[in-house]
Amino acid sequence: MQHKSASEEFDVVIVGRGPVGATLANLLGLCGVRTLVLEREARTYHLPRAVHFDDECMRVFQTLGLADAILPHVILSPGMLFLDADGKLLLDWSRPQTLTPMGWNLSYRFHQPDLEDVLIAGLARWPHVTLRNRCDVFALDQDETGVRVRYEDLSSGRLSEVRARYVIGCDGARSLVRRFIGSGMDDLGFHERWLVIDVLLKRARDDLGDYSLQHCDPRRPATYVRGTGTRRRWEITVLPDEDSNDVAQPARVWELLSRWLTPEDAELERAAVYTFHSAIAEQWRSGRLLLAGDSAHQTPPFLGQGMCAGIRDAANLAWKLAAVVRDDASADLLDTYQSERQPHVREFIELAIRLGGVINTKAIEAGLAAGQARENAPVKLEVKKPLLGPGLALGDLPLAGHLAPQFVLKDGSRGDDRIGYSHLLLVENTAALLSHPALSGLKILTSNDAEGIGPWLREHGLIAALVRPDHYIRATARNDAELDRLIAAIMPSTPVPSAA
Repeated sequence: MQHKSASEEFDVVIVGRGPVGATLANLLGLCGVRTLVLEREARTYHLPRAVHFDDECMRVFQTLGLADAILPHVILSPGMLFLDADGKLLLDWSRPQTLTPMGWNLSYRFHQPDLEDVLIAGLARWPHVTLRNRCDVFALDQDETGVRVRYEDLSSGRLSEVRARYVIGCDGARSLVRRFIGSGMDDLGFHERWLVIDVLLKRARDDLGDYSLQHCDPRRPATYVRGTGTRRRWEITVLPDEDSNDVAQPARVWELLSRWLTPEDAELERAAVYTFHSAIAEQWRSGRLLLAGDSAHQTPPFLGQGMCAGIRDAANLAWKLAAVVRDDASADLLDTYQSERQPHVREFIELAIRLGGVINTKAIEAGLAAGQARENAPVKLEVKKPLLGPGLALGDLPLAGHLAPQFVLKDGSRGDDRIGYSHLLLVENTAALLSHPALSGLKILTSNDAEGIGPWLREHGLIAALVRPDHYIRATARNDAELDRLIAAIMPSTPVPSAA
């Protein structure tokens, strides 16, 4: 690709093309924002990494118009069981196999390269979104009007630069963008070495099962995860006196796997020691530089929420960036990104650490978030999604900061497919809106569109709810006065084009 002169300008430059960067770029594409993605690697990393995402993530992929392309690459997860050293059930975290209020299943398993390929292919739909691979960003210089982004084209050795109004670091735990922001990390205290082993089965091993299994054996905790197709994963604790390199050697790996399978059953795809961290960046924004995904937070994997948190970051941030770039909102809007997302992700990381305590300690009860383990009565674990932190939601109103359900329309289609990545007003009927002609540009769903809207509003004592593009409830109204206040909170020119 021929790079243009140094005067080349973009609204947003994203550093990093992983799932979070690619999701953010697709959302900005949907919003019509001129976006450049700079990625150091030539192609998608071919080995497994993240293996789970949830209903909220799938709803974001639906908003991108990519859910149908992703579905063939996923399987549903029945959940996770926690077993003691003797194989006795301690904790049952089964996932319902029915659709949630998000309109999707609660838990999906996937192979990360498959997902990334779909997300990256999706970028080709947007003529104003550009992806450049083999580009290594080395300097960010911001001033009053924008950021000068300097990078090396690793395929030619040539140095180039572009200007952007904003730069988003989706560049992982060792983020360069975070270094330029100068943010420290808030260490939540969990740092452990685990050997991650990915295998491809050579023959059927149905006995391994579809549930994820947490072997809570104090001598050597381990996790089993069923992947897509013939993929299976084990994560096994590395003991303090063990050498990371030695423990990842094939002979030692098969020794550690021997209680489950042999080389006749499977071939090793990858075995590597990872240190699982728990940390949150203290500062997610400095002027025109922002962080998303692993550059902003790292979590132990026990909840399967690492990538999910980054997808939520992208959904929260993209519509705000679009509003600021279009001059529909002041740059202060971007400060609500960290204030909303940071408490949310902290709650998930703290729960993951508690689950790590269940897996790692003899004092099983001490780690349980869901109650005491009792003889012959395993605790059932239910994880409620955290609320947004303080930000745009009018917090003294019912449901503000909660996720809104996705309603099924009367023609059988999903509501988000009609709405796209836009603000949405839910009302029982439009009579209450007759005194607000300014709402003509806002997307509205009523009981005429979806039968579930009226009962949902009445259940919560509401006459209206304003839902943001990331599907969180920004404000609600119980009466006409609150409806006036809600409408006053709507930014001008709020609607954004839908994927259609």
